[in-house]
Amino acid sequence: SADREAALVAAVRELAAELADCAPPHRPGVILATADPDAESVYRLAVDIGAQDVAALPDAETWLVERMAAATEPSVSDANTTIAVMGGRGGAGASVLAATLASSAARRGLRTLLVDGDPLGGGIDLVLGAERAPGARWSDYSERRGRLSSTALHDSLPAHEGLAILSWHRGAIDPVAPETMRSVLDAAARGFDVVVVDLPRQLTDASAEALAATDMTLIVVPAEVRAAVAADRVADQARRYTRDLRLVVRGPAPGGLKPDVIAESLRLPLAGVMPADRRLATAIERGEPPATGGPLNAFCTRFLTGLPLTHRPRIHTQAS
Repeated sequence: SADREAALVAAVRELAAELADCAPPHRPGVILATADPDAESVYRLAVDIGAQDVAALPDAETWLVERMAAATEPSVSDANTTIAVMGGRGGAGASVLAATLASSAARRGLRTLLVDGDPLGGGIDLVLGAERAPGARWSDYSERRGRLSSTALHDSLPAHEGLAILSWHRGAIDPVAPETMRSVLDAAARGFDVVVVDLPRQLTDASAEALAATDMTLIVVPAEVRAAVAADRVADQARRYTRDLRLVVRGPAPGGLKPDVIAESLRLPLAGVMPADRRLATAIERGEPPATGGPLNAFCTRFLTGLPLTHRPRIHTQAS
């Protein structure tokens, strides 16, 4: 009965013959592992035990380990929402919005990860006053390729008031490879309810990979003519990769430019208007996170309320 309940059954050739004598019912997730894949009896044995794959060792060792890791973790489902945030121009407030959006989600009890995808942005952990929090940074994942455990990702990252953060070490940095970005965001989608990714305006291969992995991308545009023109170029880049592109207009509007006019000119649906908060810049300079009662937090709370978010069951490892 254990074989029927297991998410994955990997049988070595020496034990597979005994398993075949039991005439097990065919079921998904059965693998025959062997060091002699060319033997005539191997594939007959695979059929007898209902194996879907034959893993030729040692060449298939990495593949087999990844299959075993995948069997112990939840798959990506509609419970997860991944949101990218970009600025329509420099200083638009995209990083602040990303940080506040992630903080608001974490305060709602959602398992949330904030990813800093802008290596030249100064560090999104500074926005939250979490730059000294212990844990892994991007450089610790620089060699990562293939599947990453969502539990390992969650447990290795700095946490600030219930929010997991992946940012950069101070000093010189190396760019993130697209494969690394893909691996991290795949693990994040399996282990978190909400993932918020702060991205640069100038797309790199890694940030293009991030856009392709998101469910929604927000472009933040100040309510100014010149900012709207710059944002049009950013939107043209993002449209190549993201499936759902929306506009957030940041007030105030010095010339009275209306948010719906900006949305129409950029050919983007309006996700909302991000209000000005005079206290925010001072708080960030002091290393204080955005106030829970401020207008920006209220905007983020309304935005999250409109999303189909659900709480994902917590991950438990075999050791726990």
